[in-house]
Amino acid sequence: MLNAINQTARRIPAYTIYIAGVALAVWVIYSSLSTPDPAKVLERTLGTRGLQILIATLCITPLRWYGVNLLKFRRALGLMGFMFIALHLMTWVVLDLALRWSEILTELTKRPFIIVGMLAFVALIPLAVTSNNAMVKRLGALRWKRLHWLAYPATLAGAVHFVMIGKVYTLESALYFATVLGLLIARRLKARKKALQTA
Repeated sequence: MLNAINQTARRIPAYTIYIAGVALAVWVIYSSLSTPDPAKVLERTLGTRGLQILIATLCITPLRWYGVNLLKFRRALGLMGFMFIALHLMTWVVLDLALRWSEILTELTKRPFIIVGMLAFVALIPLAVTSNNAMVKRLGALRWKRLHWLAYPATLAGAVHFVMIGKVYTLESALYFATVLGLLIARRLKARKKALQTA
């Protein structure tokens, strides 16, 4: 079973993730137009899809521990997750608040869920900027790897943002938060175990 999954993954080019991501974004935008409140639906859906893709990206490393190698897709998934989150932010700024910058600044300083969401987005920016071979060479593998640990707190902040937006805790929001927290704990335990083995 694992061999079949890995063989199939090897045959699929990584660029298909970009094609699928852009196609999904276009579909989300198109489908939101037929709803009673397109801006709100678009904003919510883009954010949710972005969070889901980022969580999927974080799952790639633990899957590798169990023999499923999808590492070639991690960079593309991470960048597509960032794209959806960036579109989510742009929808809020342009469509929801119509570029009313004084109101935007007020929201960014007074609403906790927006502050958390913005912190998550800011943390994702250096990850997106350095997701290329040139930056890996420039930073060095170790520094690059340490920087990309930001993916965990950034995605966790995104999950908290999702929970806070809903105001009422749902199974969906709880699953997102629990999954990201579980992945973060698993990575920390794995790193600690590896450090003890090499000590």
